[in-house]
Amino acid sequence: MTAPAEPSGAGVPIASARGRWILLTTVLGSTMAMLDGTVVNVALPRIGEDLDADLAVLQWTVNAYLLTLAGLILVGGSLSDRFGRRRIFVLGVVWFAVGSLLCGIAPNAGVLIAARALQGIGGALLAPGSLALIQASIRAEDRGRAIGLWSGLGGVGAAVGPFLGGWLVDGPGWRWVFLLNVPLAAVCVPVALRHVPESRDPQAHGRFDVAGAALGASALGLVTYALIEARSGAAAVIVAAVLGVLLGIAFVYVERRRPDPMVPPDIFASRLFTAVNLVTLCVYAAIGGFFFLVVLQLQVVSGYSALAAGAAMLPTTLLMLLLSARSGELGERIGPRIPLTVGPLLCAGGTLLMLRVGPEASYVRDVLPAMVVMGMGLVALVAPLTSTVLASVDPGRAGLASGINNAAARVAGLLAVAALPLLSGMGPESYRSATQFDAAFGRAMLWCTGAFVAGAALAWATVRSPAPAEACHPQCHTYCAVTAPPLEPREESG
Repeated sequence: MTAPAEPSGAGVPIASARGRWILLTTVLGSTMAMLDGTVVNVALPRIGEDLDADLAVLQWTVNAYLLTLAGLILVGGSLSDRFGRRRIFVLGVVWFAVGSLLCGIAPNAGVLIAARALQGIGGALLAPGSLALIQASIRAEDRGRAIGLWSGLGGVGAAVGPFLGGWLVDGPGWRWVFLLNVPLAAVCVPVALRHVPESRDPQAHGRFDVAGAALGASALGLVTYALIEARSGAAAVIVAAVLGVLLGIAFVYVERRRPDPMVPPDIFASRLFTAVNLVTLCVYAAIGGFFFLVVLQLQVVSGYSALAAGAAMLPTTLLMLLLSARSGELGERIGPRIPLTVGPLLCAGGTLLMLRVGPEASYVRDVLPAMVVMGMGLVALVAPLTSTVLASVDPGRAGLASGINNAAARVAGLLAVAALPLLSGMGPESYRSATQFDAAFGRAMLWCTGAFVAGAALAWATVRSPAPAEACHPQCHTYCAVTAPPLEPREESG
C-alpha cells in the first residue's frame, strides 16, 4: 500500500532550490562557529609570542569563547524555539561577526580574551538555530541526508580551519584568523533573510530561566578557573573549585523545581537522548583536547610552520567531505549503536598513533596515519550522533535538544582544554620548550584515548537501535526514541 503524501507545507525538499539555500545558510552559520573553534588553535603559538603570554593565557583564549558558548547555548536554543529560529540565528551571526572584529583589533591579551567571550555569546545564539532550521524546514524523508550534508560540510569547515589558519598566520598575521568571519557573516545574513522560512515552537511560553542560566555559567566559569590556575596552589583556586561544584548542584536543584526551566528534566525521560548526551561528553572532551594540543605539538616539537601544521589536518577534511552524508544515511538504516561505538574506537586509535609524532616527525610515516584513522572515526561518529539526538525528542523541541547537545559538547571541550595541561603536567612555559611539551603531550594523548574508549563503552552499553517498525510514521526515515503519531507541521511562512 502506498504511503500517504506529505501534507502541503510539511517541509522543503533538500533537492529544491530553496532546500539548497537553507542548507547553505545553516552550513555557513555553523561553519563560522566551528571554523573559529579550530582555526584559533593554529594561531596560539604566534598569539603567545606576539602578546608575550604564558600557557594559561592561551588556554583562556580558547576557553573564554567556550565558556560563554557552553553557558548560554541553552538560552540560545530556548530563544530560538520561542521567538523564531531564523530571527535568533541571524542575530547570532551578526553578534559573532562583531565579536570577531573586536578580536582582530585587540591590543593586548585582556582585550582579546574579553572579545572571545563576546564571540561565544554570538555562537550560543547561532549554533542551536543552525541545526534546528534543518529539522524544522526540511521535509522528514530528506532530514537524514540533510543532516549528513550539514555535518560533513560543517565538519569540513572545522577541519579546514587549521590549514586556513596556518596560511593566515604565516601570511597577513594571526589577527586575520578572526577577521575572516566578517565576510562570511556578510554572505550568510542576507541569504537567511531571503530564503529561510521562519519557524518556532508554539508551545514555548513563560519567563526565561535567568537563575538557571546564571548558575550554570557561573559554575562552569569557576571550575574552569580552578583547573587552569590549579598549578599556582593559591587558596583562591580551592575556593573557586568548591564554589563551582556547589553552584552546579544548585543549578540542578533550581532546574528541577522551576515551572519553566532552561533544561526541562522531562526531556531526559528519553533514555536514548540521555545516553547520547553522555557519549557526547566523553568523545567531545577527547576531540577538544586532541585538536587543541596536536597543532601545538606539530609546531613546538616537530618544527612545522603554522601552514604545515594546518595542512597536516587535510586528510580529516577530505574524509568528512566525502563520507559524512553516507554515514548519516547508514546510521538511519542500521541504527545509532554501532556507529557510536565504532567511531570513538577509531578515534582512540588515531590518538594512540599520535604518540609517534615527536621531534622531526615524518608526515607520511607518523602524522598521516593518525589523521586518517581519526578522520574515519569522526565520519562514523558525528552524523549519526547528531541525527540520534534530534530523533529522540519531539520535533517541536528541536532547538532545545540541539542546544543541550551542543552544550554537552562545548562543556566537554571547555573542561578538556582546562584540565589536560594540568593532568599531563604542562607548566606555564611548557609550550616554549620542545622537550617539556613533547613529554606532556604523550601523557595527554593517553587521557584522550581513555575518554574515547569510555564513550564507545557507554554507547555500546546504553544506546539501543530501534527496529524499523518503531519509526514514528511511514514517511519518517529517522528512527525515533518512541512511537508517535504523525506530527502536524509547526512551520510559519516568512
